[in-house]
Amino acid sequence: MSSDESGIPSSVTAPRPTPVSAPPAGRPGTASPSAALIVSLLGFTVITIDVSAVNIALPAIRSSLHGGMAGLQWVVDAYTLMFAALMLSAGALADRAGARRAYTVGVALFTLASLGCALAPGIGWLVGARIAQGGAASVVMPASLALIRQAYEDPARRARAIALWTVGGSIALAAGPVLGGLLTETAGWRAVFLLNLPVGAVVLVLLTRTAPSPRRPRPLDPAGQVTAVLALAGLTFAVIEGGHAGWSSPAVPGALAVAAAAGLGFVVAERRHPAPMAPLGMFRQRGVSLPLVIGFAANAGFYGVVFLLGLYYQQLRGMSGTAAGLMFVPLAAVITASNLLSPRLAERLGRRPVILVGEVVLAAAMFALLPLDGGTPLWEVALLLVPMGVGGALAMPALTALLMDAVPAHQAGTASGLFNAVRQTGGALSVAVFGALVADGGEGFALPGLRTSLLVAGSALCATTLLTAWAFARERRPAAG
Repeated sequence: MSSDESGIPSSVTAPRPTPVSAPPAGRPGTASPSAALIVSLLGFTVITIDVSAVNIALPAIRSSLHGGMAGLQWVVDAYTLMFAALMLSAGALADRAGARRAYTVGVALFTLASLGCALAPGIGWLVGARIAQGGAASVVMPASLALIRQAYEDPARRARAIALWTVGGSIALAAGPVLGGLLTETAGWRAVFLLNLPVGAVVLVLLTRTAPSPRRPRPLDPAGQVTAVLALAGLTFAVIEGGHAGWSSPAVPGALAVAAAAGLGFVVAERRHPAPMAPLGMFRQRGVSLPLVIGFAANAGFYGVVFLLGLYYQQLRGMSGTAAGLMFVPLAAVITASNLLSPRLAERLGRRPVILVGEVVLAAAMFALLPLDGGTPLWEVALLLVPMGVGGALAMPALTALLMDAVPAHQAGTASGLFNAVRQTGGALSVAVFGALVADGGEGFALPGLRTSLLVAGSALCATTLLTAWAFARERRPAAG
């Protein structure tokens, strides 16, 4: 999946430009645009790889730390949930602190949290360290793009730099399973996290060659942020716990009650805050709400399938981590190519047809995987993943551009952050739901659960495709008259 410019810091309240404090004077010759691009790309790449590389390491983590399926789901979702929830206000934080300062803190915390993951003596420790990783990643992502915008004043050069940033993230997401498999097989699952340490050190050194960043007065929304985290965590806990302990477990209704109360608190907080991190009026705009629904369903399908196939290859097919990771190479290649192709197709055919075609292909990919069993030829499995990569990578860049056109310039950062947060939430919830289905109340890998998960994902994508076609048809109707 391609990443959008979710880190663009922008004011959401002031009708006129807000005062910007001058950056501290740096030594002549020490600020380098290329250094800013390199550090932004490295940081963005490493936090994106962590989203997918860990999926291949899960069986090894389970064997080493003796965690059940619920523990493995939390290893994935602890990172994704904090990444999603805190991203809502990370742009404002980067504005207040300055992009370089926020990026430095985010990378340092991510590196330390990675060390904590690598040293984890048990599944609980690992989940806690993953929470810290996700929180740090939510700061790194918007600040990385802000550094590029600051370093490149020429619009053409900045556009090329942002294109490299986006493609780098796409490659990292697709190549994560491959790298995760190779590291797990050759050096153990802890190496997946230890790799982040030298990368983090290089980034911190290179940051000294980037220009100091200005600070902008942006209000924070602590009440909205806390209630958002509680709502997402409560809902995810209820799904995971219900799938493994049974829906009659006392913890399930308690978690659902927390999620509902926190969700209501979030709505109240956003209505009362003078500069909410998620303006409720934005949800009523079709140009915003439609991309949010599509992005949620698309990420749920993609992340859910990557999670399940990582287990399928190793637990059902008995493949090594390296072999399982290499099975994702065709997917990585097709995602990269499709991401490069999508903007050109959108320019030639229009964004709406490209989005619709991407949704149709992605939905068809879910159903095409239904015949999978323990004897399906591996070349066929790899081939069946190609439509999933094509569909998602075609739709997301055009969908992001459509969202940006639907909001005024001063709300671009807010809308992008919300879009990314909703997408990551879709991925987190799919891991929770699909993991419970495939475990089937036990700790193994049940093929009926895999097929049910694929049916759920495919049906949701079919529904969003029909909704998209209806919405686009309504937009054309006045013009036809």
